[in-house]
Amino acid sequence: MTALSPANARAIYLVRRGSVGYAKNIGTFLQDQIIYSVDFIEAGLLVGCREEELIPITEEWIPSRFEFREQVKTKIALGINGKVIVPQDTVGQVQKVLRDAPGGVAYHVYFHDVDKTLQVPETALEALQDNTTL
Repeated sequence: MTALSPANARAIYLVRRGSVGYAKNIGTFLQDQIIYSVDFIEAGLLVGCREEELIPITEEWIPSRFEFREQVKTKIALGINGKVIVPQDTVGQVQKVLRDAPGGVAYHVYFHDVDKTLQVPETALEALQDNTTL
């Protein structure tokens, strides 16, 4: 879980990925995003989390390299039926983490330059040099 510090424009980590918290309240933001107030007791923090950033306690935690809304870059060209759709080194944004995908962790990644969302295996992506987008 990352957030912007009021004193600093850079993102900082508030809670480690996979930390256990308890939903205390539920609300909405801009009428289209469900936000949970989550109490991370061990960290001593109450954090507002988007629904996409949480998984149920009953679901197995599978670590991933990237998370929702992170900026990534393709390590290889991506194609469908032999046709290149997304060239190598194209920047995209993670829209969803698929922790239980066959073959390992994968992501739904939106590539603005080609206006496409593709399911991409983790092995085909790399982080940007400065990956601070929330």
